[in-house]
Amino acid sequence: MNLTGGIVLYAVLWFLVLFVLLPIGQKSQAEMGEVTPGTPAGAPHEPKLKKKMLWATVIAGLIWGVIAYIILGGVITRADIEGWSQNLGRN
Repeated sequence: MNLTGGIVLYAVLWFLVLFVLLPIGQKSQAEMGEVTPGTPAGAPHEPKLKKKMLWATVIAGLIWGVIAYIILGGVITRADIEGWSQNLGRN
């Protein structure tokens, strides 16, 4: 994995983790009874984006570290993956 690949992998993981975290613990304005005029009742009451972005950074960093170790440490190589695809094709 080169530098560009590592950055792209981290960015994809970061956004994936963020989108998973966004609905967690979310209350709508209607549930809280405080609908701001001009917004839909289902809009988030307090999205807490900074906190969720921080958690996304930490979690994505941990996942990236595991994947980078697997790739750079040679735990799984391209030859292994090619062998798996050949075995699947023999059915």
